[in-house]
Amino acid sequence: MINPAAFLDVLESHGVGFVTGVPDSQLKSLCEEVYTRYGFNSEKHIVAVNEGNAAGLAAGYHLATGKTALVYLQNSGLGNAVNPITSLTDPAVYAIPVIYIVGWRGEPGIHDEPQHVKQGAITLPLLDTLGITYSVLQERSTIEEVSSLLSGKFSEELAQGRSVAFVVRKGVFEKSTSSYTKYEGVLTREAAICTLADALGAKDFVVATTGKISRELFEHVKHTNPATLSHDFLTVGSMGHASSIALSIALQKPQKTIWCFDGDGAVLMHMGSLATIGTMQPQNLIHVVLDNEAHESVGGMPTVTGRIDIPKVALSCGYAKTLTINTKEELKGFLELDVSSLPKPLLMHVIVSSGSRADLMRPDTTPIENKKSFMAALEK
Repeated sequence: MINPAAFLDVLESHGVGFVTGVPDSQLKSLCEEVYTRYGFNSEKHIVAVNEGNAAGLAAGYHLATGKTALVYLQNSGLGNAVNPITSLTDPAVYAIPVIYIVGWRGEPGIHDEPQHVKQGAITLPLLDTLGITYSVLQERSTIEEVSSLLSGKFSEELAQGRSVAFVVRKGVFEKSTSSYTKYEGVLTREAAICTLADALGAKDFVVATTGKISRELFEHVKHTNPATLSHDFLTVGSMGHASSIALSIALQKPQKTIWCFDGDGAVLMHMGSLATIGTMQPQNLIHVVLDNEAHESVGGMPTVTGRIDIPKVALSCGYAKTLTINTKEELKGFLELDVSSLPKPLLMHVIVSSGSRADLMRPDTTPIENKKSFMAALEK
C-alpha cells in the first residue's frame, strides 16, 4: 500500500505544485491528504465542479507556470474530461501535460454498482484511445514504483507534452490520518428525504440523483410504502443530470408533479441545467436541492455551495420561486401548503447535515426494472 502523504511528497519532488479534481471514494485517503496539505480552494488546490473543468484548470496552471498539475477523478469522470483532453491538452493541439490519478470503479471481475460496469470495462481502452500512457496501481504497489515512473517513462511522456495516468485499484492507499470538517446542520438529509417522501401523493413522481440520496429514498419507501416504489426513478451514475431528466419528464407529463431530489455537488457539476429549466418554465417541476456542502457519496470533500447563493442563481436563471429550509418543522410547514398553487419551476434549497448510516441499503432492483416500473406508473 502507498502512504498518501508520501505520494504527494514524490509528486512535489517532480515539480507538481497544483492539484485539482472531483473526489472519488477509491481516492478518499489521497483526497483527505490533499485537503489537509493544500487547503480547500487555494492556489494549490481547487475542488473542480466537474472533471472537464479540472482539465481546464490544469491547463491554465501549465500555461502560467510551465509546470504539470495533478488531476484526481473517478473513471466515470473521464467522460466529462474527454473534450478538453482531446481538443485542448492533446499533443496535436497545445501539448499540455497533465498527470491524472483515476479511481477504477467497475474493474472487470470485481463486483460493483451497475453504473460502473460499462465505464470500468472501457477505462483502459479509453485511455489508450486518448493517447494517455498509464500504469495500474494495486494493493502491493509501492511509493518507489511511483517515483520510478515519474522519473522514467512518465517523465519522458510529460516532456513531450503528453498526459499520463495512475489508474488506482481498490486498496492502493493507506488510510489517511487527515479528515474533512463536516457541515453540521440541524436537519439530516435522510430525515428530509423521509419527510418529503411521506408527503407525496398519487400524482407525484420523483427523479433522484445518484448516490446516497437515491439510496435513502429507496430504503424509506420500500419499508413504509413499497407500492409507490414505481414513482421513483433512481438515477444511477450520470451525476448532475437528474434535473434535466426531471425537466423533460415534466414537459411531457404536465398532469403530473415531478420532483427532482438533487445534491449540491450534482447541481454544481452541470449548473447550466438550471438555465434550461428556468427558460422552459415547467409548471409542474419542484427542484429540491439537499445541500450539505459536501461530496457525501464519494468521501465527503467539501463543495463550494457554502460560498454561493443557489436560490439567487436559480432565480437569475428563471425559476419562478425559491425557498430555503433549515429545519424539519420548516419542511413540514411547506408540505402542509397547497403545493400545486405555488409558482413553478420551484427550487427548494434544503440545508442538511453531512453523514449517513453505515447500514444504508442499496436498491435491490436493477436499473432496467426501475425504468420499466417508472414508465408504466407514469402512463396511468
